[in-house]
Amino acid sequence: MKIKKLLVVFMVLALLAGLAGCAKTSQEPNKTNETPKAAATDQLKEQLYVDAGWLKANLDKVIVLDVRKADEYAAGHIPGSINAPWQSLANMIGKPGDKGWGTILPADELAAKLGSMGINGNKTVVTYAAPPGWGEDGRVLWVLNMAGITNAKMLDGGWQAWQAAKGEKSKDVPNPTPVAFTIAGLNQDLNVTTDYIKANLDKLKIVDARSEKEYQGATDFGEARGGHLPGAISLPFEKMYQEDGKIKSSDELKALFAEAGLTPKDEIVTYCTKGIRSGYMAMVLRNLGFDKARNWDASYYEWAGDASLPLEK
Repeated sequence: MKIKKLLVVFMVLALLAGLAGCAKTSQEPNKTNETPKAAATDQLKEQLYVDAGWLKANLDKVIVLDVRKADEYAAGHIPGSINAPWQSLANMIGKPGDKGWGTILPADELAAKLGSMGINGNKTVVTYAAPPGWGEDGRVLWVLNMAGITNAKMLDGGWQAWQAAKGEKSKDVPNPTPVAFTIAGLNQDLNVTTDYIKANLDKLKIVDARSEKEYQGATDFGEARGGHLPGAISLPFEKMYQEDGKIKSSDELKALFAEAGLTPKDEIVTYCTKGIRSGYMAMVLRNLGFDKARNWDASYYEWAGDASLPLEK
């Protein structure tokens, strides 16, 4: 009897184990409780941008530059941000078309300006505007890189993204503590001059970042003449953006540049009316592996202002 009882117990235990095994096997393919894999990071956004959530969490650890116009800044800005329109870091003596007008300040003057805002390269700097606009956030980022400050980013989506993330709005004007800063020399690997363009016109891939209307000859911004540089590729700056004002993905941008006939091996020069939109585009290109892309600081104003230089329409 004892043996029979043991056999019955054994058979019951075996049956229960088998049912448990079947139940486990039937649930495995669903894997409903598994943690999803993290999305792959985007090359460009990782290198050149921060999002509004990150900035909210790190606002006390960075220097923020609001590069919009003074009246826009006065109407409300990210708390603690310093108003620094691109003009504040450029030579504004004279008028559009004059040689050197609107170009980056000399190294010593630029160092003094940046130092007065507490910038010396020790803290990350974040620029923002209201994209697409004129690309002022990219222009100021380009200036910072010219000054040797490479720990600088842009706020993806700018002021609109900050508002969408319910970031605080302030009208208080900060009083930054000045710091000592010197610039041994501006990084001319990021810039070209009008003389360089003239001497190398047939050797460069020249990209016109203005609108199609400007490319075709419109003179809506006081240009001395309308048209574009001979052989220039039309690639309007706005094509780099999504509808919400955020930058497109790295893959989308690489496809955009490839469609325009650009390769990472090319010596590329970007230009616009005054080196603002093109400064932004040059920074995007360089951060996507187009290491020989440079901004033409003086840009179309200076070229059109010299009647001896050729144009196409």
